[in-house]
Amino acid sequence: MRAMYTAATGMMAQELNVQVISNNIANMRTTGYKKQRAAFQDLIYAHVRRVGAQASDQGTILPVGVDIGGGVKTVGTPRLMSQGTLAPTGNELDVAVRGEGFFKIQVPDGTFAYTRDGSFQMDAQGRIVTSQGNPVQPTITIPQSSSGLTINMQGQVSVLLPGSTTPTTVGQIGLTRFINKAGLQPIGDNLFTDTPASGTPQDGVANTDGFGDMQQSSLEQANVEVVTEISDLISAQRAYEMNAKVVSAADQMMQSTANMFR
Repeated sequence: MRAMYTAATGMMAQELNVQVISNNIANMRTTGYKKQRAAFQDLIYAHVRRVGAQASDQGTILPVGVDIGGGVKTVGTPRLMSQGTLAPTGNELDVAVRGEGFFKIQVPDGTFAYTRDGSFQMDAQGRIVTSQGNPVQPTITIPQSSSGLTINMQGQVSVLLPGSTTPTTVGQIGLTRFINKAGLQPIGDNLFTDTPASGTPQDGVANTDGFGDMQQSSLEQANVEVVTEISDLISAQRAYEMNAKVVSAADQMMQSTANMFR
């Protein structure tokens, strides 16, 4: 029966929905994580009687039709790029972006990736790098024996050199934005890469021309709302159960029909 296959598409859709929700919950403590949601559309319809068709020789028009749906399909898992809460850490190399923009990172193959995770470190060469050791762009090297590292709202990195009481600027952390942030491709390690859907990367300076500002000694938390995710999980579970009930009911109806011919 058609109902069995239609309900099966609903079960598969809700299974994927639960997978998306579980990934959101798993990353609720991941710095800079942006949650996803599952988006669905109905499948093609079987038009048994088309609305607006001629119903008689006298020219009567059908006011309604008979359209039997084929179920549901997944059309995407868009990522919601809303701002996460900023949490103070006390670490001078932690940086959060408040507003538009991603940190630009050079990955080992020489290409660039983008992140909202500003939990930076310093490598053996004194460069500011990510937790995976990838340098932040533009590359900034902190001089040895320097102290008092500060990062202002525009991303300028300043230190106190030995024998000096005046801060010296040693570089500036840049930001990159995209016309369609949801079009970025996640590659793991809190990194994204640009795609034709995201648009061309637009490099700039924090706190200018629509870019967000930087907050030193803070990190952006995941934008996952636990209560909402649990509510969505319960709804997905109930929807799965109802579709399973339809499969069971369709099976019982087929069994009853088969018993009539015994």
